[in-house]
Amino acid sequence: MSPTGGHAPGETPAFPWDDALALGLGVLRWRPRDLWRATPRELLLAAGRGAGPAPLRRDALERLIAAHPDDV
Repeated sequence: MSPTGGHAPGETPAFPWDDALALGLGVLRWRPRDLWRATPRELLLAAGRGAGPAPLRRDALERLIAAHPDDV
C-alpha cells in the first residue's frame, strides 16, 4: 500500500483512498481537515453521487401548492 492509501496492481483496495483524496481535495477543494472529518457518505453526497432524498412526486407537490398558495 502506498502512503496515500493506493494499492498494488491486482490488489483490491479496502477503501479507494486515492479517489477520495482526489475528489475531496481536488474536485471539491475542501481543506484537508474538512476532508478527514467527513464520512464516506458525506463525501459522496457532496460530490453529487450517492443516495440523496427521493425526488418530490407530483401528487406531493400539488398538496404543497394547495396547502401553501402564493399570495398574488
